[in-house]
This record gives sequence, C-alpha cells and structure tokens, in this order.
Amino acid sequence: MTAPTGPNPAAVGQIAAEHLGPILYALETCALTMERAGRTEEVRYYRALAELLAEAGGALPETGSPVSG
Repeated sequence: MTAPTGPNPAAVGQIAAEHLGPILYALETCALTMERAGRTEEVRYYRALAELLAEAGGALPETGSPVSG
C-alpha cells in the first residue's frame, strides 16, 4: 500500500463546500483582526481567499461580509 502523495482535492472540495459559511466567516474574522493590527497585506490575502471560495461556491460576498453556505 502506498502512502498518499498529497491532499485529495475531491475530499477537500467536498468538506469546504459543506462548511463554506463558517470558513468564510473565519476568514473575515482573520481579515478584521489583521485590519485592526494594520497588517494590510494579510487583510488582502484573507479577503481574496474568501472571495475565491465564495465564487467557487456560487455566491459572492456582499460588501466584504462572508456568505453562509
């Protein structure tokens, strides 16, 4: 039996789809924390990641707020 060589994209995608709302909420919470700390690069990263996930899930965040999935 061989060891897995990396993440299983189908399994990761299924889990992300099932928990999209909480994931987007957590990413926005991270972005807000980084914003308060003045860490603009991290804010952009977390919000861009949330936007990609939201687009992949079929919904876009409105005014920077996470979307429940």
